[in-house]
Amino acid sequence: MPANSALTACPVRTTDESPAWTICAINPGWILDGNPVARIEHLSGSADGTANTYFWDCTAGRFNWHYTFDETLHILEGSVYLKFVDGTTRRVGAGDIVFFPAGATAEWTVERYIRKLAFCRTPLPAPLVSLRSMVRWLKRLRPGAAKAGAPGMFPAS
Repeated sequence: MPANSALTACPVRTTDESPAWTICAINPGWILDGNPVARIEHLSGSADGTANTYFWDCTAGRFNWHYTFDETLHILEGSVYLKFVDGTTRRVGAGDIVFFPAGATAEWTVERYIRKLAFCRTPLPAPLVSLRSMVRWLKRLRPGAAKAGAPGMFPAS
């Protein structure tokens, strides 16, 4: 491996370690019922600041949540009823995965407790996405350029 691509030690979290929670107050204007208390722990972040991973938990309550970034969440414990803007309601619980794109809104009803692992990503503005696509296309035109694809274990999409 070239010296300039050496990685530093990667953090490892074992199941016997408790999260280092900090209070993550829900916007009071979003709370519809109860007194939900949310906590968060930042687990990792990308070098460019556009992607972060968190543990998040919350006690009983009903509140709106407005997403300013893309979030894929995996429910680890508990359950929640999610009411979407079209009026449909869906119960999700431990093991379920949900994706909320930036700009989405949902009403959360936590009956007892919920804990999730959240993967959050700030989408690039459309002009930057176009520029990135153009640069990738130009790189593929170079003689001897490797085929573009997903790294390592992930299939290309």
